[in-house]
Amino acid sequence: MQLHVTNSPFNEEQVELLNRLLPSLTQTQQIWLGGYISAITLQGISVNSTTAPAVLATPVPGAANASSASAAIAQPSFSRDITILFGSQTGNCQRLASSLSGKLKEQGFEVIVSAMNSFKPNTLKKVENLLILVSTHGEGEPPDNARSLHEFLYSKRAPQLNHLRYSVLALGDTSYEYFCQTGKDFDQKLEELGGQRLSPRADCDLDYDEPVADWMEQVISALNGAQSAPAIAEEAVLAAEHAESLQSEYSRNHPFQAEVLENLNLNGRGSDRETRHLELSLAGSNMTFEPGDSLGVYPENHPRLVEEIITAMGWNTGEAVPLNKKGEEGTLHEALLRHYEITVLTKPLLEQAAKLSAAPALHELLLPDRSKQLKEYIQGRDLLDLIQDFAPWDVPARSFVTILRKLPARLYSIASSYNANPEEVHFTVRAVRYESHGRERYGVCSVHCAERVQPGDTLPIYIQNNPNFKLPANPDVPVIMIGPGTGVAPFRSFLEEREEQGAEGKTWLFYGDRHFVTDFLYQTDWQRMLKDGVLNKLDVAFSRDTEEKVYVQHRILEHSQELYAWLQEGAHIYVCGDEKHMAHDVHSALITVIQEEGGLSPEAAAAYLDNLQQEQRYQRDVY
Repeated sequence: MQLHVTNSPFNEEQVELLNRLLPSLTQTQQIWLGGYISAITLQGISVNSTTAPAVLATPVPGAANASSASAAIAQPSFSRDITILFGSQTGNCQRLASSLSGKLKEQGFEVIVSAMNSFKPNTLKKVENLLILVSTHGEGEPPDNARSLHEFLYSKRAPQLNHLRYSVLALGDTSYEYFCQTGKDFDQKLEELGGQRLSPRADCDLDYDEPVADWMEQVISALNGAQSAPAIAEEAVLAAEHAESLQSEYSRNHPFQAEVLENLNLNGRGSDRETRHLELSLAGSNMTFEPGDSLGVYPENHPRLVEEIITAMGWNTGEAVPLNKKGEEGTLHEALLRHYEITVLTKPLLEQAAKLSAAPALHELLLPDRSKQLKEYIQGRDLLDLIQDFAPWDVPARSFVTILRKLPARLYSIASSYNANPEEVHFTVRAVRYESHGRERYGVCSVHCAERVQPGDTLPIYIQNNPNFKLPANPDVPVIMIGPGTGVAPFRSFLEEREEQGAEGKTWLFYGDRHFVTDFLYQTDWQRMLKDGVLNKLDVAFSRDTEEKVYVQHRILEHSQELYAWLQEGAHIYVCGDEKHMAHDVHSALITVIQEEGGLSPEAAAAYLDNLQQEQRYQRDVY
């Protein structure tokens, strides 16, 4: 389309220049220019021949964010090169980073995506646009592949980053005290080093789709003022979700109803533990997975707790209430049984509940100087405690359920190889039961599986791919697997897969539990694999069978020389299970082995293990 002097506000010379320029612009350039013109119009900026070249070189946000536009105009020019760094333990941030990258590339950006531990920290001095997507692991700690960058930024070697524009997406869980702490750390430190935010940090709970889409929209708008940013962001989140379940139509937001084929207790008679082995059918789902992936299971809350909550509030079980933010409705009983979290208290929940309550004690508990008391109260209590402790309540069920968090899926390491068991998936779950504050408590999913799930029933599930816990690409590489308790589950998958591959690489399993007679999970599987040569070495530690407690880390130290020899041969190490104690003890034991057998200092031994982690020869799935 050509402009004409008669139907435009431009003079003849301007029309000639525009007609030469506009046909040569790409769609991305047209979008950018539209956002730029909107921004300078709002700011009342006059562009003349003296200022135009410098200003036009600066990609400013669109009219939707005038204050940001003003700040961007005042800055030196920025490139359209974007670096996306992810720190992820289970793969969520990696999937989101990949999807965001694809959408930005479609917008004409040059994008580099990297795990944080594969990125050279000194390169930050050359980065102008940085997007960080990171989860928080354990009690406010960075995930394994984010540790090196996190440590660098908090060290004296961190450079000034006055040239940097950045934004942080933080994934976390509000039931933990240090919610999204790693994302907060990166955001704060980058600001301290001189960086300028493209958009505010987004802190996301387990149900993260909407806040992630909102953050992506803000980032994309800040980068180029694209009017189509909301649609682009939503597409990126949907693409990430699709990647969770490979080629299947089923995903975290659209789970598959899998039939239960087997539900067995793995513990022997007389054990004080109950560990269930469940086998599910994937027939008709088109779901596949790899060893190291996890199974997401949507459980049901205990019916007794549901009834006690409804009775305590004086509600009607059959009353219609919202089931989700989409506007779908169902009965109150259905909502509390399958849709809302009722066994965990969080600070955000108490803050919302306080708006519905006149109880002075609840409001006092939320005062800034009562944080210690709040933490103590939340620990080990559930929604029924909250209702009983701060009665009376005069709140309709429809209003109350809207403050509750969506019932999240529970993730379990898959305990089978798809190639060995086509159209099936197996997982291992230990029933959690304990007493707290005068009442019996129980793990939502574990007790659901142990007490109320029978063969023939169905469970809503999805596959969560974990790219950070994978067998070596070369089946001839030796592997060392350390998995006490239910942490041994993925190694059943590993060994079944190696058996199907006809792998020649050596395998060594360290396993531990309480008692040999009653708690040796999958004992017959390991014995068969030893006999068939699929498993070459098995070392066990049963902590309650001897006066002195012996754990897997002790067995590691006992076999120090041989284990180090395996590492020198190129072996990969895998650790799965408890993060709070076991994983730290095993990590320390490995450093001791490397230090003593390699003749290294403690610092050099730690660096050796860090290097193994960077090379993906040391991988952990800990929780």
